[in-house]
Amino acid sequence: MNIVILGLSITSSWGNGHATTFRGLVRELNNQNHNVLFLERDVPWYAGHRDLPEPEYCQTELYTSLKDLKQRFTEQVREADLVMVGSYVPDGVQVGEWVVKTAQGIKSFYDIDTPVTLAKLERKDYEYLHPDLIPKYDLYLSFTGGPTLDLLEGKYGSPMARALYCSVDPTLYYPEFQEAIWDLGYLGTYSDDRQPPLEKLMLDAARAWPGGRFVVAGPQYPESVQWPANTQHITHLPPAKHRKFYNSQRFTQNITRADMIQAGYAPSVRLFEAAACGTPIISDYWDGLDTFFKIDSEILVSYSATDTLRYLREICKSERKMIGERARKKVLSHHTAAHRAKELVSYAEELMTLDGDHDAYDYGVVI
Repeated sequence: MNIVILGLSITSSWGNGHATTFRGLVRELNNQNHNVLFLERDVPWYAGHRDLPEPEYCQTELYTSLKDLKQRFTEQVREADLVMVGSYVPDGVQVGEWVVKTAQGIKSFYDIDTPVTLAKLERKDYEYLHPDLIPKYDLYLSFTGGPTLDLLEGKYGSPMARALYCSVDPTLYYPEFQEAIWDLGYLGTYSDDRQPPLEKLMLDAARAWPGGRFVVAGPQYPESVQWPANTQHITHLPPAKHRKFYNSQRFTQNITRADMIQAGYAPSVRLFEAAACGTPIISDYWDGLDTFFKIDSEILVSYSATDTLRYLREICKSERKMIGERARKKVLSHHTAAHRAKELVSYAEELMTLDGDHDAYDYGVVI
């Protein structure tokens, strides 16, 4: 397929999680012989932090305004087999309206922020998506699955809503021998809604076990946080050091944002990254967790500091290794960027098959 993606960013991972998602997806689409043109709005906060200015696996073009976009790329959007507009794209509603009027192929929206998007729609904040636009997209791709997909179709009128979850790059995240510096670690930026469960599940466990070794890595934690004496805080951990961080823990802690818990079926990329490293995960619970990992076999669920301490102190080394290895096997079988690329193509094929007014050749794609 010839694919055009209008996304928040692929050139800069500064302050956003979109770039790494797009990089993995686009790289694998290219590996599967699809051609991708990525269109990105040139904004100053990314211009100064472009860690991948020219990805080798796609054509990347920057545009300065909606007018510039239309003047230079109307033909490419019109002729593409699949056009994808991402969440948080500047002037996303206007961009989307232009795409659905211009594109002759499949028109899709890729929501990397689904719970946030739905909350914005509820309070009539139409920063990058308007309810009237959703039915005009042929395909709504969502980082969140489960009942949210029914909501998108039933309430908002999407003709076809499908999950396209986050993924992991197994060339960056894998087991490697490191000294076990910590018994339990957590990686995540501070947020008001995640701090109470972090205190309940991890920091209270640290306080109850002075002999344990704990670590929290992430920025923006206020000075008011009372770190236990046996808990190290790392204010900044660059992505290049994440693999070593996971491999230096006996267990890793997963804490989920409140809006993701409410929606359910919304795994975070940190979950897949830790699993790819073979580090056993102790997680909070959310609906749908057991559709990604088997509880007690591939992942451990904690509801209290007591639960956390039981896992840390009672699970033997061999069982700990087995839990991590089973989770790693699951991720490599279902949750890599290559899987997401294949899923995207399968959704396009499904859409064309279901479309009674078109055959498979109308979009220029042979299936």
